[in-house]
Amino acid sequence: MVKIRLRRMGAKKAPFYRIVVADSRSPRDGRFIEEVGYYDPMKNPADVKIDGEKVQKWISNGAQPTETVKSILKKNGLIK
Repeated sequence: MVKIRLRRMGAKKAPFYRIVVADSRSPRDGRFIEEVGYYDPMKNPADVKIDGEKVQKWISNGAQPTETVKSILKKNGLIK
């Protein structure tokens, strides 16, 4: 199963995340299929950049976003 999820990067206590499409069996920071954006919660307000076309393509192909990614996509108006 393919998931759209966060991949943690950055330093200790200063995380930022890349939003990636990955196989659900691969580890959190392991192998991924494609990078579709990033999310930086340390900035105020949080810095988010997402390629909407890629996300829509993957969702139409059956990729499932995780709860956190789903809320980020809703806030940016990419899904209902």
